[in-house]
Amino acid sequence: MPAMHHQSSTPPTPRTEAPPVPRTTAADPGPPAPERPSTADATGGVGRIPVLDVRPFVQRGRRPAKAVTGETFEISATVFREGHDAVAANAVLTDPDGRPGPWTPMRELAPGTDRWGADVTAGEPGRWTYHVEAWGDPIGTWRHHAEIKIPAGMDTELVLEEGARLYERAAAAVPKGKGRRVILAAVEALRDESRPAAWRLAASLTPEVDAVLGRYPLRDLVTASDPLPLLVERERALYGSWYEFFPRSEGTAERPHGTFETAAGRLPGIAAMGFDVVYLPPIHPIGTTFRKGPDNTLSAGVDDVGVPWAIGSPEGGHDAVHPDLGTIEDFDRFVARAGELGLEVALDFALQCSPDHPWVDKHPEWFHHRPDGTIAYAENPPKKYQDIYPIAFDADMDGLIAETLRVLRHWMDHGVRIFRVDNPHTKPVVFWQRVIADVGRTDPDV
Repeated sequence: MPAMHHQSSTPPTPRTEAPPVPRTTAADPGPPAPERPSTADATGGVGRIPVLDVRPFVQRGRRPAKAVTGETFEISATVFREGHDAVAANAVLTDPDGRPGPWTPMRELAPGTDRWGADVTAGEPGRWTYHVEAWGDPIGTWRHHAEIKIPAGMDTELVLEEGARLYERAAAAVPKGKGRRVILAAVEALRDESRPAAWRLAASLTPEVDAVLGRYPLRDLVTASDPLPLLVERERALYGSWYEFFPRSEGTAERPHGTFETAAGRLPGIAAMGFDVVYLPPIHPIGTTFRKGPDNTLSAGVDDVGVPWAIGSPEGGHDAVHPDLGTIEDFDRFVARAGELGLEVALDFALQCSPDHPWVDKHPEWFHHRPDGTIAYAENPPKKYQDIYPIAFDADMDGLIAETLRVLRHWMDHGVRIFRVDNPHTKPVVFWQRVIADVGRTDPDV
């Protein structure tokens, strides 16, 4: 039961899609969290019982901590109160629909530090919150005093009656059929003046009583921290084995350039090696202006196919497939075959263009222009990438975000739920914040 040093039997595991689990799990979850009568700022405020330094948190709660479904992680906080009365705490996860789960009792992590922790398990993907509740533990306080006073014969009957009244209060909160009779039997024992005081006290400290009070403790002065955000994603957001696969490499003697159809024949072998994800570098039309030849030369021959990251030609841009690979229907069949084999398809999302991309004429403001009027190509001196135009975000951030979302959702509609981003660090943080938030609102599995 909650006392001076509350224990939890849920074992910690290292940080990390596992089999489905309940919204929250714990070794011995208590009842749903009641309405919170007072709050404390999770990062520094003080309520009736201080709840400070709640962790994990990112940027003081402005960004969510992350977990994946089935992952167990620790929620901790500094909890203490004035005087010598016992204090306890619990953690509560609230699901994306705003429903608080059963609370998980916290244990004191190291005696004397006032640091409390609980191991909780993340539920289904979505945007969760979590908070910590601290509370006075009157039964724990009474037990501490009774175990000193009763053996010493100090205020024996008064101490036993105080315990009986506390147990009556506790019994009133225990649902019928959940152990209420066990607590009421302890009340009767505490008031049984025909028995020795030591026997009456022992009857209130049995494992059966502890088990019921562990699930339904008597909580006074409940004080809650402010909620902190938790983003729960599926397993692939944390780890997976990726196989990088150029479909055009799966050609035949008759037709060296592979297609989605010929590449699908390689999928069983990839699955047999134990991979989780088939990652395709850009599958879009490739520009011809400044097309690179062998060894990065600028003298491409008529049969040189160019660099896949030089995206875009009159045949289309980021939402098109290279005609030599097949059609969008062929791509759909490739994705379906991968799924049959337990593989997911990840697409490369490279937000850049060849000089022949439709965006170059339609949205010149999306690119850096040099004093002579030319568009600046990508460079990493002394290397030059004349076949690639990087994107500029200063003139039309809203337009770039809208087009990015359109492209991503186009491929999502064709079964893609994982994207590998090329050079993400060359795009503004606010750009990713807005794009990821928009996708996550409707498709948290992406």
